[in-house]
Amino acid sequence: MTALPEKRFPSMVGRADRPLTVRGVVEADLPELHRIDSETFPEEPYPYFVLRQLYDVHGDRFLVLDDGESLHGYVLFVTTSDRYVCWGMSLAVTPDLRGLGLGRRLMVEALRRVRAEGVHRVHLTVEPTNAAAISLYRSLGFSVEGGARKDYLGPGEDRLVMTLGL
Repeated sequence: MTALPEKRFPSMVGRADRPLTVRGVVEADLPELHRIDSETFPEEPYPYFVLRQLYDVHGDRFLVLDDGESLHGYVLFVTTSDRYVCWGMSLAVTPDLRGLGLGRRLMVEALRRVRAEGVHRVHLTVEPTNAAAISLYRSLGFSVEGGARKDYLGPGEDRLVMTLGL
């Protein structure tokens, strides 16, 4: 992946002295990624070893929100080998900073990067009851492909598949 400049965004929670930076992940971030995932998805976080393997295979596809002292979110996007399709694998923002547009900022930067690579379509899945995520993705131009896909991620794990043409 071509190196793109980091994006700096002012903090929206009174941390003006520590602006948030969207940057690529580094190996030292793995414990923080696990913390974020556990806080964001307490019922089913990625196990540490899965995050480790995702980093090893797709490390250039993780972006994190960093305030210089700790991480507050991440996005993981994976592109097919032909670079035609990209899948949004995970988007997480710590619960204390939700609703401030940080998930949008991560997604906008991820989409900017895959557009620059010539990707044509982006897919992602979302829990059908996650109204905030569905609203975010719709506002970015994603649409639902059909209805809810029953047992998409296993028994009782229904998902909406959403798609964006680039």
